[in-house]
Amino acid sequence: MSEQHNAVLLTFPGPAGWRPAFDEAEHLPGLRVAAALERGTDGVLEVKDTFTRGAGVATVGSGVLGGLVGLVGGPIGVLLGFTAGAALGNAAEERFASETGAALIVLSARVPDGGALIALDVREASPDPADELAARHGATVERIDAHTFTEQVRAAEKKAEERTGEEPTAAERMAAGPDGEA
Repeated sequence: MSEQHNAVLLTFPGPAGWRPAFDEAEHLPGLRVAAALERGTDGVLEVKDTFTRGAGVATVGSGVLGGLVGLVGGPIGVLLGFTAGAALGNAAEERFASETGAALIVLSARVPDGGALIALDVREASPDPADELAARHGATVERIDAHTFTEQVRAAEKKAEERTGEEPTAAERMAAGPDGEA
């Protein structure tokens, strides 16, 4: 069976049960990213926990590579090379974090009031490990192909960008006051 890259969503009807499932999910084969979202009965959404396999590797790896290249320039070259490499690696990690945040915003509507959702970015050779995890903890499972989900996130980002170019709503005009400034 070939690997399938999916967003796997584990939905919990109540706030109990997601923590042990999240801790187990960190060990799923092919897991890249996990995030736990919880919505209170008052409708307030909270990101309770996140996990990224290999977090920091790009920053450190790029820094070491830059330091090695900097050996040509002596001690100062190593320092400058490490600093430049780490900055580039960190920029890549920040971009990934930004994309993950946009994905969580899109998923937020799926979190039930008084419930929780664990979102997993996983390359699955088989759906069994995630399905068994969900069954053990009383969660429902939904899979979205990673490509399809990425398109949903991009569409939401595009809609948000278009929204910023629109005329202000009546509430926004009222908040701005008669002179147009808030």
